[in-house]
Amino acid sequence: MVNKYTLLRECSGFDWDEHNMEKNWDCHKVFPGECEQIFFNQPLIIADDVGHSQSEQRFYALGKTDNQRKLFIAFAAMGKLIRVISARGMTSKEKGRYKNHEKE
Repeated sequence: MVNKYTLLRECSGFDWDEHNMEKNWDCHKVFPGECEQIFFNQPLIIADDVGHSQSEQRFYALGKTDNQRKLFIAFAAMGKLIRVISARGMTSKEKGRYKNHEKE
C-alpha cells in the first residue's frame, strides 16, 4: 500500500490517459495543466479514496491552480507517476473543508 506523503515526495511526473484528459475537459472544463498545478500549490489536501480503491489504490486531492481555481482530483499512483483519473471543480462542502486548511 502506497503512503500518500511518500508518493508525493517521490513523484517524478504525471501519467496521462487520453480518455481521462478528454473526459475532464468535456465534462468539467479542466485542463491537464490545471490538474498538475494543484500538486505544487498550498494548501493541498490528500486523502485515501477507499470507496474507489478496489483494483488499485486511489487518492483524492483538494487544491488550487495558479489562477486560484479550486479543484477536486481523483488519482492513482503509477510507480513514481501520478495518473489523474478525474478532475472537477470543488463542491460547496469541499470548498468549506479547503477553506479551513487555508486559514492554517
